Amino acid sequence: MRIVLAPMEGVVDHLMRDMLTRIGGFDLCITEFVRVVDQLLPSRVFTRICPELKQGGVTPAGVPVRVQLLGQEPHWLAENAVRAVQLGSPGVDLNFGCPAKAVNKSRGGAVLLKETETLYQIIKAVRDAVPAQFPVTAKIRLGFDDTSLTLDNARAIYEAGATELTVHARTKSDGYRPPAYWPWIKQIRQTIPLNVVANGEIWTPEDATLCLEQSGSTDLMLGRGALASPGLARDIKQHFATATHQKMPWPQVLELLLQYSDYEIAGDKGLYYSNRIKQWFSYLKLQYVEAEVLFQQLRLQQKAPDLVATLRGALDHISGISEH
Repeated sequence: MRIVLAPMEGVVDHLMRDMLTRIGGFDLCITEFVRVVDQLLPSRVFTRICPELKQGGVTPAGVPVRVQLLGQEPHWLAENAVRAVQLGSPGVDLNFGCPAKAVNKSRGGAVLLKETETLYQIIKAVRDAVPAQFPVTAKIRLGFDDTSLTLDNARAIYEAGATELTVHARTKSDGYRPPAYWPWIKQIRQTIPLNVVANGEIWTPEDATLCLEQSGSTDLMLGRGALASPGLARDIKQHFATATHQKMPWPQVLELLLQYSDYEIAGDKGLYYSNRIKQWFSYLKLQYVEAEVLFQQLRLQQKAPDLVATLRGALDHISGISEH
């Protein structure tokens, strides 16, 4: 089984990839998307989104990081895909799943699921341009408004030469509302002879088991579930190896949050730290009741030192209790 860390715009940056891959369980990361319009982008755009390119295309824990591109012009996507692999990306991923309105309005992301021929032309152009040893992968949803083109889109992606397909088992209109329709992935797998990675609504090892059963897939992509439970990838693999697992204890999560805080504040002078730590908490509180309580204190705070002090105080409080 392979487990892939999903791209999540504004959340899973290189610091988060570092943190989560150190815990273990992940085999590959996909970056936040590089937006391609009508030009070959300078190298600095790629290295800003994927600093790991300067370290051999892997996180400090050694997990490969693949650059994702988003756009609608086959020629320019192909040109930028070549640049990505020249800079050290172990292949290229193409985004046909982003549901953001601003992106869809400019013919990027999930809106292209309405244009089967465009999907084909993009993937074929990229596959023809990128040396054969580098994977060209794609991520889709089941459709835009409905599933009427799901299988046609999957066929087009396969026929254009994609190496692998990841399917978020919801339409764009479904957004992130449960459930994810994992049986649709099985239909796709029965239609095309490509490896299909299953994605959507995987929060626990038990969800992973059910997803693999219903989809027939052997590989998973984790997004929000990995933020809600930072040890989820490791736990899933442990669950499949031994039929047992233990969720990361809350004190360990607090230590991780403090470590992330050091990274994030040092990395960008704390400009985005307040927003990012609160965003992470919005996921953590789905799996940890302690996070809900602590979030009530954090949500009114804006300054990095105050936020860190609150986290430190929570950990010290737990440590003090355990010592008694």
